[in-house]
Amino acid sequence: MITVTGATGNIGRTLVELLTGAGEEVVAVSRRPRPEDRTPGVRWTAADTGTAAGLRAAVDGSRALFLLLGGELNSHGEDPAALLGAVEGSGIERIVLVSSQAAGTRPDALSHARLREFEAAVRGSGRDFTVLRPGGFASNAFAWAETVRTRRTVLAPFGDVALPVVDPADIAAVAAAALREDGHAGRTYVLTGPEAIGPRRQTEVLAEALGEEVAFVELSRAEAREHLSRFMPDEVVSGTLDVLGDPLPEEQKAGTDVETVLGRPAAPFGAWVARNLPAFR
Repeated sequence: MITVTGATGNIGRTLVELLTGAGEEVVAVSRRPRPEDRTPGVRWTAADTGTAAGLRAAVDGSRALFLLLGGELNSHGEDPAALLGAVEGSGIERIVLVSSQAAGTRPDALSHARLREFEAAVRGSGRDFTVLRPGGFASNAFAWAETVRTRRTVLAPFGDVALPVVDPADIAAVAAAALREDGHAGRTYVLTGPEAIGPRRQTEVLAEALGEEVAFVELSRAEAREHLSRFMPDEVVSGTLDVLGDPLPEEQKAGTDVETVLGRPAAPFGAWVARNLPAFR
């Protein structure tokens, strides 16, 4: 049995499908239970994974854990080492942690300090572990869905700054491999898309898929900060804007780890758009 935290998110939802499709039994953890879901092999449970007691209940009986730092884990919660201590005696043999590329490229950034703490805790857990460090997500474009639907407009900062955004489905596929297969223990994978693409070009890809014009309006850094501050702590906003607006060369480079693990190239932004186009219609 495999415990998947963040099971209703962009990565977790696909990961649950991949694991059950491969015949695995899954404990799918979300903030609220999903009694309406009757997928064979999936047991939905609500748990506060920001506490050792909540995480212990979620992993009881499982042999592997997919750990995604949503909400209570990323911004607050118990000490990461104490949380990972909850797996003692649980039967967990393998942990796959989703961190961030910036945890490696920006080792002093306050915005990614807690991710680095979790990486250290996972490495010191005594279990087999794999750390996934994705770059920017293609699914961040969901933030544009409302204005695209209502005004055929994208509003975003740094229009021509290109980053190799990764499809969350590729992150899920790499996670599934690391959870189920041998050969990934102790590895850190940097996960990106196949090419760097900026918001202006992403807008063009959306327009091509919709078959309609979509305008691009470039926000200032201050305007972007105001928007992000509505749902992010200030230090996370600063770190995010630093990556988006002034990326390091390593952050703009398309990596090869997705292809190394999956045996196929990473999916381009256009493939993500095609799969999620109803959100923008």
